[in-house]
Amino acid sequence: MSEPILVNVTEEIVRGLVSFLLRGPEYQTFCKCQICEFQTVAYALNALPGKYVTSKEERDEAFKAMNTPENIELINREIIRALHVVNKHPRH
Repeated sequence: MSEPILVNVTEEIVRGLVSFLLRGPEYQTFCKCQICEFQTVAYALNALPGKYVTSKEERDEAFKAMNTPENIELINREIIRALHVVNKHPRH
């Protein structure tokens, strides 16, 4: 049996997508400091349902289940909304 963990799979996905988007051509003018990146992740996560798991096996299953076109579209929509909010009102 593996070591117990507590992971929000939604957070893992959002963090990865935000990092990817900030390094892409669409957001070249967006501030890439840690504060703005974390704010973007926080805004997006507050609009999305959390998916908490307590084992690596559950994490892998949840990640696979959440990796559908519909879920990725919903997550991307919230991330883009968060990027625009943070860009208009940065806290630094």
